[in-house]
Amino acid sequence: MTGPQERPARLLPETADPDTGGFFAAAAREELAVCACAACGAVLHPPRAYCAECGCWETVWRSVSGRGRLYSWTTVEHQTHRAFPVPYTLVLVELDDAPARLVGYLPGRPELAAGMPMRVWFEPLDEDGTRLPQWRPDDDGLFEAG
Repeated sequence: MTGPQERPARLLPETADPDTGGFFAAAAREELAVCACAACGAVLHPPRAYCAECGCWETVWRSVSGRGRLYSWTTVEHQTHRAFPVPYTLVLVELDDAPARLVGYLPGRPELAAGMPMRVWFEPLDEDGTRLPQWRPDDDGLFEAG
């Protein structure tokens, strides 16, 4: 059992999956990457081994900027797992430089607005270097709620 100031261990992702392993390998280097077709360059999101655009079975992991816009969010008030104390907010971020949306976790009930700039950061999960891309508002980005 954990004390009142200790945070329970976070759940670890499966980093050796053939379809998503490259995403977690990039995150361990503190890079955000998307899966793309090696032949035509189409972004394959969610990651998969086959490109529906050109039929190629070869993929590559392409680094992206780690910037995006807040597409949607929800604040969770009912705890379902001890690793996620409530309240917390799940965010859906649309990447600036790839046709993909990624999910992230913010503690509490932050003030958010659709379209606000977001920036990736890499949450360390264990001593082996596993990192999970997360998102936070980008104070350097220009945004006016409207």
